[in-house]
Amino acid sequence: MRLETAERRRGAISMTSLIDVIFLLLLFFMLSSTFAKFGEIELTSAGGVAEKQVMPVYLRLAADRLVLNGRDVEISAVAAELAKQAEQGANTVLLALDEKTASQRFVDIYTALKAVPGFSVAVVH
Repeated sequence: MRLETAERRRGAISMTSLIDVIFLLLLFFMLSSTFAKFGEIELTSAGGVAEKQVMPVYLRLAADRLVLNGRDVEISAVAAELAKQAEQGANTVLLALDEKTASQRFVDIYTALKAVPGFSVAVVH
């Protein structure tokens, strides 16, 4: 009778399973990431003494509409409407936000307002 040893022979560790797990993790993180470029907007404080007289126009931004001095207006027509207001001496836009306004909508209108020359933008709550 042969004596059997209690030692078991260990096999080599397979790297295939480890590579599969790493590949799945890499795939998960690539698919769950977003590669969109985020824009930045510059908000400045309006504190201190004003250098010029402020002649405001009131712009209310809601989730589904845009109201300039009490009249509905489209985002594409804001620049033309502000040019009309500038002829009457307006130089500041008071931008009020609705509580349901999406942040992307705010960024879109804020960017459009900053592109209008001669106007400063103040966000009010």
